Amino acid sequence: MSEHRFTTPEPVELRVTIPAGKIAVETVDGDETLITISGDEKLLDQTIVEQRGGAIVVDFHGRRSLFGINISIGDFSLGGGRLDVRASIPHGSSAKLASAAADTKVAGRLLSLDSKTASGDLVVEAEVEREAVVKTVSGDARLVVVGGDLRVQTVSGDVNAGSVGGSLVAKSVSGDVRVDSLREGHAQVQSVSGDIDLGIAPGSAIDVDANSVSGDLSSEVPLAGTPDEIGAGGPTVVVRGKTVSGDFRVHRAA
Repeated sequence: MSEHRFTTPEPVELRVTIPAGKIAVETVDGDETLITISGDEKLLDQTIVEQRGGAIVVDFHGRRSLFGINISIGDFSLGGGRLDVRASIPHGSSAKLASAAADTKVAGRLLSLDSKTASGDLVVEAEVEREAVVKTVSGDARLVVVGGDLRVQTVSGDVNAGSVGGSLVAKSVSGDVRVDSLREGHAQVQSVSGDIDLGIAPGSAIDVDANSVSGDLSSEVPLAGTPDEIGAGGPTVVVRGKTVSGDFRVHRAA
C-alpha cells in the first residue's frame, strides 16, 4: 500500500486512470488531499501519483485506447490484478475518473464529474454542482443530485438520477434510463431495449416529441400552455426521445 499527501488549500481537479479495481472519492473540509492506493505490487510500481499545478494525478503507465479510456495492456489482463484507489479531496473539487474495470463511488460535494469505465458500476452520492458526464459499458450508474447538465452513455446498464438542474442527454443500449426530477432545459433521451422514465418537477411544463418502435408512450404532465399549477412564464422541459423495445413515460415528480 502507498499513501500520498498533498497540501491543497483550494479545490483541485482529481484525475484517476487505472485498469481495474475500485475507486472511492470523498470530499472533505481542510487543506489537504490524501491518496491511498493498494493492490497488486506490479501495478503499484507502474502507477504515478503526483501534483501537477491544480491537479492531483493518479496515472497507470503504458497506454492504449479502450472505449475512449487510456489503460495499460502489456503484462496486464483484466483478471490479472487490481488497484484500489481512495481519495480525500477538498469540497468543491472536480473529478475525472477512468478505468477498464472498476466500481466507483463518489461522496461529498463536487464541482463537476467525468467518469468513464468499460466494466463497473458508478454510485455518486455526492452533490455535483455543475456538469456530470458518465460513460459506461456493462455497468449501472446512479447519481443523486446534478446541478447542471447530465450527459450519459451506457451499454448493458441502467441509469438512475435523482434531481437534474440543467439539460439531459442520455443514450442507452440494453438498459433503462430514469430521472426522478427535471426542472427545465432540454432532455434528449434514446434507449434500445430499455425503458425511459422522466419525472418533471412541480411547477414545470413539458414540450414533448417522443416515439417508441415497440413500447408504450404515456405522460401524466400537461403540455406547455395547458392550465396546471404552472404559473405564467414558468419553466419548461423540452423532451425529445425515442425507444426501441421499451416504454417512454413522463410523470410528475414528487
